[in-house]
Amino acid sequence: MSIPSQSFEQYTIAFYNVENLFDVVNDPSIMDQEFTEFGRKQWTESRYQKKLVRISDAISRIGHEQTGKLPAIIGLAEVENKKVLNDLVSQPKLANHNYDYIHYNSPDERGIDVAFLYDTTVFKPTHSEPVNIHLEDEQGVIDTTRDILYVEGVLAGTPVRIYVNHWPSRRDGAETTDNKRIEVARQLMHHIKTKDIESKRLRNDLEIEASHHVIIIGDFNDDPENNSIREGILPNGFDNVTAPLKKFHRGSLNHQFKWNLFDQIMVSESLHNDVPDSLYFYKADIFDDIMLRQWKGKYRGQPARTFVGRNYKGGYSDHFPVFAIFRRN
Repeated sequence: MSIPSQSFEQYTIAFYNVENLFDVVNDPSIMDQEFTEFGRKQWTESRYQKKLVRISDAISRIGHEQTGKLPAIIGLAEVENKKVLNDLVSQPKLANHNYDYIHYNSPDERGIDVAFLYDTTVFKPTHSEPVNIHLEDEQGVIDTTRDILYVEGVLAGTPVRIYVNHWPSRRDGAETTDNKRIEVARQLMHHIKTKDIESKRLRNDLEIEASHHVIIIGDFNDDPENNSIREGILPNGFDNVTAPLKKFHRGSLNHQFKWNLFDQIMVSESLHNDVPDSLYFYKADIFDDIMLRQWKGKYRGQPARTFVGRNYKGGYSDHFPVFAIFRRN
């Protein structure tokens, strides 16, 4: 498909929960034993390599129909370490597209982290840090979870601040775990406001333009209408640009034949603008192409998963990627 000539530049920012991208080596510091050759998942080198091919193929297609190029930035969830990221960006579909990554090991017991892939020709990182999340139960016992990854940088000449999230799961029940995600939202907003203050101080001290363009991406384990999103984030000057995508028949994952949109993108209101030469939000979508779907059986149309329980299916992921397209005139 040819892309018509345009008077604007387009850039895709995506998020993809890649469903347990583990290497085959047992790391005694985390609970990854099942993802080894003799572990419960019988995770062999051939299965690992097939997973890399599939995930890299999916990434290479996100937003391509709309922009004619690969994503500028991809936030990832459920990656084990730097080795899997090195292996991923070395895949043929990505190797010639100037991707680098930012990653920090998090305290998650399973060893699944978030990461930030970016095209070095269009995004220049200036600062990054893990945002540690402090959770504890009523007895004061610490509940370890994934860090939030914070990255500052310049995308196509525009300073942006991006947060990659993977919030606590609903494994123990949605209502039981609601408070955890509400608390993560509170800590995220605290970090954003702290950075806002630092940005204003820098602008005043150096007499430069400081950006308040903030983009929040991730797997929130909540839908757009849940309190953690609706009350915890949006009233602080954010627009959930992916919220309208959730339908009865569409989402980013499917649980017990019900669609959810846990994977979301939220942007600061400053990204709805008509400022010349500035980045602005254009549109968002779910990349739920037929290639990522189950094509037969009772799960037809749902994400083609790598595993269903203990059963190896050899698919892509149990989530579809979501993405937003930004333009610059």
